[in-house]
Amino acid sequence: MNKKQAALARKQLERRLAPVRELKIISPPRGWMKAIREALGMTTRQLAHRMGAAPSRIPAIEKAEVSGATTIKTLREAAAAMNCTFVYAFVPIKPLDDILYERAAEKVGEDMTRLDHTMRLENQALLKSDLEAERRRLVESLLTDSARRLWDED
Repeated sequence: MNKKQAALARKQLERRLAPVRELKIISPPRGWMKAIREALGMTTRQLAHRMGAAPSRIPAIEKAEVSGATTIKTLREAAAAMNCTFVYAFVPIKPLDDILYERAAEKVGEDMTRLDHTMRLENQALLKSDLEAERRRLVESLLTDSARRLWDED
């Protein structure tokens, strides 16, 4: 994917993610599965029957949901058995472009710190304004290059 396509894909994804990021969904303490099942007045035996599972499996699945040890497939099956839609998403805590900019600034900051230190040792320190201008230039350069380089560990 070229840079323009990547930027467009990011923009479209961001449009989809923005409303979800604002929802601030808080899971019920005993899990979604148990909360919905109980709200529907459905017993573990009834849900097990609808899922085609053993009745003893339902409490185990509910506990596994809370601890994070269940599978997406199992949650999807439980949701379908309760006439629900299972929703699964990665929701960035801030806009994707902000995450990229912050990562670029972090990488450039590490390089600039080393460079500034070396130049000071050689009595060739740059003015603060020059350092800041160079920092901005390098961040923009890194963002225009492949985003994959942002995630390399040096």
